[in-house]
Amino acid sequence: MSSLPAARLIALAAAAVLAGCALGPEYAGPPHAAPHASQGGQFVRAGDAAAATQPANRWWESLGDAELDSLVQRALQANPNVGMARARLQQSRAGLDLEQANAAPTVGASALAAHARLPPANLGALTGGSSSSSSSSTSANLYSLGFDASWEVDIFGSHRRAVQSAGATAQAAEASLADVQVSLTAEVANAYINLRDRQQRLVLGEQSVQAQQDMLKLTSQRVERGTASTLEQIRIQNQLDATRADLVPLQAERDAYLNQLATLLGQEPGTLDGELGGIVPVPLPPQQVAVGDPVSLLRRRPDVRAAERTLAADTAKIGQAEAARYPSLKLFGVIGLGGTHPSDLTRLDDFAALGAPMLSWNFLDFGRAKARVTQAERVRDEAELKYRQAVLDALRDAEDALSRFRYGRVSVATVARTKASADRALELARQRYQAGTGTLIELLDTTRQQTTAQQNLLQAEASLTRSFVGIQKALGLGWGDTPL
Repeated sequence: MSSLPAARLIALAAAAVLAGCALGPEYAGPPHAAPHASQGGQFVRAGDAAAATQPANRWWESLGDAELDSLVQRALQANPNVGMARARLQQSRAGLDLEQANAAPTVGASALAAHARLPPANLGALTGGSSSSSSSSTSANLYSLGFDASWEVDIFGSHRRAVQSAGATAQAAEASLADVQVSLTAEVANAYINLRDRQQRLVLGEQSVQAQQDMLKLTSQRVERGTASTLEQIRIQNQLDATRADLVPLQAERDAYLNQLATLLGQEPGTLDGELGGIVPVPLPPQQVAVGDPVSLLRRRPDVRAAERTLAADTAKIGQAEAARYPSLKLFGVIGLGGTHPSDLTRLDDFAALGAPMLSWNFLDFGRAKARVTQAERVRDEAELKYRQAVLDALRDAEDALSRFRYGRVSVATVARTKASADRALELARQRYQAGTGTLIELLDTTRQQTTAQQNLLQAEASLTRSFVGIQKALGLGWGDTPL
């Protein structure tokens, strides 16, 4: 960089000290990444299933499942990813403490006790003659006690910007921890919903297998009496084998979700098998979901808050890089006591003192400092774009989740009507069989169809509840009551 005149440099330094200002841009808050959402509007895809009231942070309690409540709380306490995020938060807070300490003076102390033995002096060697040397060596003692201090005067705000950056980084780490907790609560809920769904579908599948076995047995008897064809028997056997094959992936998925829940709670796979082995219905969401508005969403979402705090930290780093282009002033001071006897250390009126300021300036660095400023500015630009993207992603997540929940309710209603029709058909088939106007084969086949409709309804209800979980995750809920 080009050098400044001395008078101008001194004036700039004095003005900076008196004004308490710092170089670099002042952070004025995040940009308006979503102006329409920031104007107090509502969600576009909400529909009549969503309410603009403030949502509850402990959203899983609205599902009314005590087992799920227990799993979520235990996961928040014991999950390794949460522990790692807490450790990163503690690291960033320690970094803030370090930067604050770096702005304070450094004071040290030293003590010395030394004994020296010197060889005899050879005067002849010094004079070039043959004079005799002293026959005895000399010894000396030295005792000293000293204190030293140094302090770099923050003329251009380098330390202030460092503290600002470290503080914002700590706040970003805090938001990242909250983001991990949000993801964890949703992951536990989804795994639990999927587990209950697979368990119930397995029960229904086994009932369907039993019904088809009965159908095969009756068909085989009819084939032996000549009242049914072998082709019909083969068709039912193939259907039975296909139903049995459908149970295999359900069994594997059930075990996988049990393992997932155990590891989410920081435990070994298999430890929750006994606790979660019972058949429990899939918890259903409430009729109406409180979602608030986009403004509160953007304020609440931890990933958006983390991106905003990162932007603030990177903005402060520009001032650090800018301050490095200017001189630095360090003050040094030393005070010491000493002598050849320990009693000399008590002579407080006889001490040595030194105070010295040191001004340094790397004014000829061939553009290195300027390049660092440019680099910091581009990092800040990247952080701003990441913040904008985080805002758009948050709004999209919420709108997508609301849309899935809205149409998921329609799907459940449609499948429920189909299941109701299958229930009526089964009742009619049972009445026909009891009256002697229907066959047992017809009754068993209708039972199988009703079981299939019931399985479809279970899948639709589980999908609806997962959509509800998706809304809560998109809203950034699930971390406020957990200590950071």
